[in-house]
Amino acid sequence: MDSIGQPLIRAVRRFNRFYTNILGLLDQHLPDSEFSLPEARVLYEIGHTENCTAKNLSEELRIDPGYLSRMVKHFEKRGLTYRVQSAKDGRQYYLYLTEQGQDILAKLGRLSDGQIDRMLNRLPDHDRKRLVEGMQTIEDLLSTGPELPRDRVIIRSELKPGDIGALIHLHGWIYAEECGYNHVFEGYVCKTFYHFLENYHPERDRVWFAEADGTMIGAIAIVGHSAEKAQLRWFILHPQYRGIGLGGKLLQEALQYCREKGFRTVFLETTADQQTAIRMYRKAGFQKVAEHPNHSWGKELVEQTFELVLP
Repeated sequence: MDSIGQPLIRAVRRFNRFYTNILGLLDQHLPDSEFSLPEARVLYEIGHTENCTAKNLSEELRIDPGYLSRMVKHFEKRGLTYRVQSAKDGRQYYLYLTEQGQDILAKLGRLSDGQIDRMLNRLPDHDRKRLVEGMQTIEDLLSTGPELPRDRVIIRSELKPGDIGALIHLHGWIYAEECGYNHVFEGYVCKTFYHFLENYHPERDRVWFAEADGTMIGAIAIVGHSAEKAQLRWFILHPQYRGIGLGGKLLQEALQYCREKGFRTVFLETTADQQTAIRMYRKAGFQKVAEHPNHSWGKELVEQTFELVLP
């Protein structure tokens, strides 16, 4: 195994040991409850899964089928669950909670919430936010399901302290990783934002920030140059949030703002290697009006200017 992989593997294993201990403290047995974590999880899944079967539970929770069968039989004897034979397949049975089982599940939920609340109360507000964001990042990166995170994305245009710093960081690492741009490019981005903030006028300029669970994942901006001319700037999107229509939504928001403000022309500057973005610009009606070479950002590039005439 290569030397680059070993530090990463050790870090993951260290985190696994740490978090396993945390789970052990939280979930071996809920206070004031006779149920173990596996039992509570099975009750939860039965109560929240449509057409729940033992096979589904075994696969979803990675529980040994024999152990699960004994657990379900124990629940049935206690009057917590019952089963109904499938009308389509006589060999299959759907599992449901009884009224008593629903009451037990609600109690377990309250006990679990209390445990987590006590753990979080030890942390200041800022660290609680960091903790939840970190958990969400792990879930997003390791999820194998087809669900996209679009439902957690919000778009806002209020300019808050720290927003510009977050966008500079986003530009720096994305363009370095995907395009091979160097530190000079990041310095250039810093200068453009410095000039923007010094001359920022909320009646003329606007930035749309896309956030997911409080983390900056994209942006687009319109900077007014005159009563009739504006510039589209800093259009960027985190790789994880591409392909869900978010980029198109940001672009539409920006152009609609230009129409409402009465701008007659909108221009933007990009590089010829940004083909995905350029296709979006052309589709929106932008036309290339100029280009020139750029040797400053660690590779040979062609800067291009596109312009859109608004009706």
